[in-house]
Amino acid sequence: MKELDKKNIINDIDALLFDLDGTLVDSMWVWKEIDFEYLKQYGATPPENIEQIIEGMSFTETATYFKEVFALPEDVETIKDEWNRLAWEKYTTQVPMKPGVMELLHYARDKGLKMGIATSNSIELVEQIVTVHDLKQFFPVIMTSCEVERGKPAPDIYLAVAAALKVAPARCLVFEDIVPGIEAGKSAGMRVCAVEDAYSAATREEKQRLADYYIMHYNEIAL
Repeated sequence: MKELDKKNIINDIDALLFDLDGTLVDSMWVWKEIDFEYLKQYGATPPENIEQIIEGMSFTETATYFKEVFALPEDVETIKDEWNRLAWEKYTTQVPMKPGVMELLHYARDKGLKMGIATSNSIELVEQIVTVHDLKQFFPVIMTSCEVERGKPAPDIYLAVAAALKVAPARCLVFEDIVPGIEAGKSAGMRVCAVEDAYSAATREEKQRLADYYIMHYNEIAL
């Protein structure tokens, strides 16, 4: 990891690409609650490291994993629908933006940088959180890992968003909060800034090692 040059981190690039959960919004806590709530009805309990196991998987890949590992009777689409239902109110009323990120988005837009979202979440929840926080004004391209062949740590989602923005990968800076996401951005040939998040604190050293930059808060970036 390079020493963070607060003045230069977003200079000499053409696009900012953001993961959603744990990066743009403070939402990782939602899924720990939902995993327990959902599996409880089947008399099952997720392992303590379930978040680490499914990190980077697309929404569909995660549902498939749950169906197979916990022998769930529902099909994958029904599982996804139930997760969307359980998460909907939380995403609507209880999930805030990460501190300082709105200032960065306004600055980047005013500077003429392109921006996109590359997330493993469901398109339904992404569209809801984008509406709640009026983010569409910043992000002309929003894609989920279900739209590409492979989820993170494969580079597919980041390459797809860069292509849609018509920006070369080497001219993109990725913001990510988990190791598979950082690996996805680096595999795509992009620079990556790792973002601190409580739910990935155990992997902080690995995130720092893999990423080009590491920030505890977005207000560390000089605008």
